[in-house]
Formats: sequence, C-alpha cells, structure tokens
Amino acid sequence: MPDVNHPLWARQLQDGLAAMDVELSPQVQEQLLAFLGLLNKWNRAYNLTAVRDPRDMVSRQLLDSLSILPFIRAERILDVGSGGGLPGIPLAIVFPQRRFTLLDSNGKKTRFLNQCVLELGLTNVEVIHGRAEDCQPDQPFSQITSRAFTALANLVDWCGSLLQEDGEFLAMKGQFPDDEVAALPSGWQLGSHQPLVVPGCSGERHMLILTRVRSSTD
Repeated sequence: MPDVNHPLWARQLQDGLAAMDVELSPQVQEQLLAFLGLLNKWNRAYNLTAVRDPRDMVSRQLLDSLSILPFIRAERILDVGSGGGLPGIPLAIVFPQRRFTLLDSNGKKTRFLNQCVLELGLTNVEVIHGRAEDCQPDQPFSQITSRAFTALANLVDWCGSLLQEDGEFLAMKGQFPDDEVAALPSGWQLGSHQPLVVPGCSGERHMLILTRVRSSTD
C-alpha cells in the first residue's frame, strides 16, 4: 500500500467528508488516501495534475471528485478524459459494486491508472488507452462522467455514441459555462444543473447533466 502518512491528509479528508455529510468507512478513507499518495508520487514525473501543493490535494482532488456522489446511479460508468483518475478512481473506491471504465488518450496517464488498479486492488475498474471517438465498448454506458475535459459540444460530439439513448453526461465544470450550453448541438440539452460545494475549494463548481432531446412520440 502506498504511503498515506502526509500529516494533513487524513484530518482534511475526515473534516471534508463531515462537511459534505458523507459517511465512509475507515477502510475506504484509507484507500482514498492511498490513491492520493500514488497521484502525488507519480505526478512528479508524469504531470498528471496541476495541483502540486500537498495541502490542496485532498480538497481539489478527492473531495471535488466525491462531490458528485449523489448523481452516480448507473451500474456501468465511463469516465472520459480520466487523466489522473479524477473523478473515476475515487468513485470506484466508494462504489465497489459498480463498474467503471477509465478512458484517456495519454499513454503515461493510462499507465498510471493501470498502476492504481494494480496497487489498490480495484477489481471494478477497466482502463482504456485511446481516443473517445475510436472507443467501441461492448455496450453503451448509461452515465459518462467528465471533469474539465473539453467543451460540452465536443463532449457530446466525441462521446455521444458511447452513451445509451436515455443516458446522461455528468459534466463537472468550474464557473457555469453559459456559452458552452448555448453552443450545444441540436439533439442535446441541459437536463439539469446544480452548484457543487467542495470544502476547502475556492471558486465555483457546477455539475451539468446533459441528455438527448426526446421527441414527443418517445
């Protein structure tokens, strides 16, 4: 198990979860911190995330990812542009009964993700190295997560074929992207949106849920 003994992390995670009214077992919290230890270690060589200060890592990586827990309902979820595994790895740790596919086109990042799967024993995670446009899963996903991956129009264009007809995109953004919502192509709509509260993070956070426009005959 990777080093999880950063003096701040355990307390920051406990306090943040309490503020978010999320209860996780000590074992799950330990695994989340182990993932953070791997991310911190590999980030030095692989440039996985722009967050370099260990004092910011719990809030901006773990708690930010866990802020979308209430929206996760599907049995099979795709995390597109997964990068350093955010939010896919934390979600997979919290929901071991659900299946997560992590997709990224960067070989260094997918090597890191595979290492996380191995070291953390994540039997519910599959890692795919490739572009979203080239991905051909056995069946489409009912939910697709993305965290600051690309503009919304690109997201639905590149990944629409990977989503079930009645599925939804869970797009994590900072400030509410009015221009991106206005630029959504026909056939797609903003189903709902909600601000996200992340303890320890300044600035806005939003969850945007995108769905296909349903015809009146559906």
